[in-house]
Amino acid sequence: MIPLLLLAVAALAIIVERAWTLRRVAVLPPNLGREVRAWAGTGRLDPAHIESLRATSPLGALLAAALDVRNRPREVIRERIEDTGRHLVHRMERFLNALGTIAAAGPLLGLFGTVVGMIDMFLGILDHGVGDVNQLAGGIGKALVCTATGMIVAVPALMAHRWLRGRIAGYIVDMEHEAIQLLDVLDPVQRPVARPVPQPQPVLE
Repeated sequence: MIPLLLLAVAALAIIVERAWTLRRVAVLPPNLGREVRAWAGTGRLDPAHIESLRATSPLGALLAAALDVRNRPREVIRERIEDTGRHLVHRMERFLNALGTIAAAGPLLGLFGTVVGMIDMFLGILDHGVGDVNQLAGGIGKALVCTATGMIVAVPALMAHRWLRGRIAGYIVDMEHEAIQLLDVLDPVQRPVARPVPQPQPVLE
């Protein structure tokens, strides 16, 4: 029971910390992408401005990474966005592996406690006989409490794990959309105008 209670406290701490860190206003500040596109369109960009943008939020860090290489070809900017995005996803998924481990280990640890309790009880029966049936039933009930506790710990941890992963996936889609819009503003390459293909002239006989 003590390890299960410790896992419950750890799971609660992770859920509260991640829920606070992954608030939408903290990851995707409203109107930030529009402001950055306006800055990029007017050319009012300097290193200090970009560094302050990088410190605001994960979205700001992603857009700042694109602005760092804004004068390079579109493919280079896209690669920088993808590399930065992978690092940001890793940061947003911090502690989620531990939360998933708690969700998987909780029922197993509870079942282990139940098995150990049952073994101890049957060894006592082997040494002293069955004795009082009510006491035997009470011992079985106490042993099963570990299994129930493991499930109580695991179910909320699993639900929170899936919820946080889904929230991060939604943020990734929104951040990618904002980055593509900025990339279109930064793209300095003008597409060449298609020229008509000259038609072959008929050969005069």
